[in-house]
Amino acid sequence: MTITTQPTPNPGIPANITRTSDALASAAKVKQTETMGKSEFLTLFTTQLQNQNPLDPVKNEAFVAQLAQFSQLEATTSMSSALTNLVSSMQGDRMMAGSALIGRQVAAPNVPVNMTGGAPVISVADLTNGADTIKVQYSDSTGKAVRTVTGGLQKPGPLTLTWDGTDDAGAAVPDGDYKITVTGTLAGQVISPAVSTQATVKSVRVDAISKDIYLDFGGGLSAPLSTVTQIN
Repeated sequence: MTITTQPTPNPGIPANITRTSDALASAAKVKQTETMGKSEFLTLFTTQLQNQNPLDPVKNEAFVAQLAQFSQLEATTSMSSALTNLVSSMQGDRMMAGSALIGRQVAAPNVPVNMTGGAPVISVADLTNGADTIKVQYSDSTGKAVRTVTGGLQKPGPLTLTWDGTDDAGAAVPDGDYKITVTGTLAGQVISPAVSTQATVKSVRVDAISKDIYLDFGGGLSAPLSTVTQIN
């Protein structure tokens, strides 16, 4: 004869404690897979109330504290939703503001200079700490350098650069976009200061990662809308 015995609960652990432990374990499992929201918090809270030890019930202070936590969670969730809607709305407004710049000239760092009819092009190099030597190079759309200018000691501060549209031989270059590159040395180190110049905005886009508004100037060059220092 085979006698099968059923396991008996541990007499030292009340059943309500076992149920509470199961609820806590379930909540912990939820938290491992996703962020605990208000629904999970409320489920855990009500389960705790239903299975509290009658000999040691939840004290009023603890009950009020947990209610406060739930109210704070509810408020935080609502605030997060409102901020998400606000950011989405502002994104659309910034896109519309950027689209108004298409076809206009703006001054921004590291954008091409536009040569038209030999009119002088003015750019500004940011030499915050000055420079011992400096080299300014203008390149066409193919990357070929058409004009190179070198200089000596420069004081700290903005350096205004004016190009009359001629190449190294003194001949006028064709109209079009040209890239300006400024390099130099300071205390034996090579520096590459940012150069702000005017360029025509070709298109406007939203960066897929940063969600910032970018102005495209053609030739693969662009700049964030936030870096624009002047609009003409």
